[in-house]
Amino acid sequence: MVMKKIFNGVFDDEVHASFLKFGRGEYKNKYLLEGKKQAKKWAIKAGAEYANLLTRKCLEKMGETAEVKGVIVSTRDLRDEITFDIEKVKNFQGVRKHVINGEVKPAQIFELMDKYPKAFFALSFKGEGFVLKIKPKAPADGKKGKDDEGPVADFCSLKTEDKALLAYLFFGIGDFTEIKVRHQINVTDIVYPSNVEELKPTEVRELAKRKGVVVRTAIVDGKEQVSEANFVA
Repeated sequence: MVMKKIFNGVFDDEVHASFLKFGRGEYKNKYLLEGKKQAKKWAIKAGAEYANLLTRKCLEKMGETAEVKGVIVSTRDLRDEITFDIEKVKNFQGVRKHVINGEVKPAQIFELMDKYPKAFFALSFKGEGFVLKIKPKAPADGKKGKDDEGPVADFCSLKTEDKALLAYLFFGIGDFTEIKVRHQINVTDIVYPSNVEELKPTEVRELAKRKGVVVRTAIVDGKEQVSEANFVA
């Protein structure tokens, strides 16, 4: 998980790929996450940045097959790579949505995720102890809440009994009844490769790293907790 890795000082390919879209500047209300304790489960809402993570974590709980609805979004046409039935492929300005509505093997999804980490997996399904719903569309920023309270986490919805997943998502928080987490990404500099003059523009864009700080704000049962982590990713 990108934010957990950053706060643990881990800057791998996943973190780098997630930050490629950022230039210098401040980016507020990113990686939105909410949680609320219910009778026997927790209700979790999350921004689009968590879609692939939640899809993978929940599919890992399934057996050999799962009934899945949703879309795989990619700039590539993946029809020749997908080994299960798809309803259709929608294409808008070079962005393709591969529509899924049927039985798939989790291993087939994992294979695609590993091969195409930049693809977006907006999939909905349920299993023992959980129900996952993700909006079947390309990623987008959260919509504003009531009274201009800022964007809210509304892209992914998960009801789960999995305490380990809860602790993973809300790392470093501990027990809670209700929580809201947001991140501000401040990119202060772009670190270019030492051999930048030898590279093509596309290679420079792919290899350049972002330097800055992430500010994590968590409202835990009405109390605010603020923490920061530096990054070069």
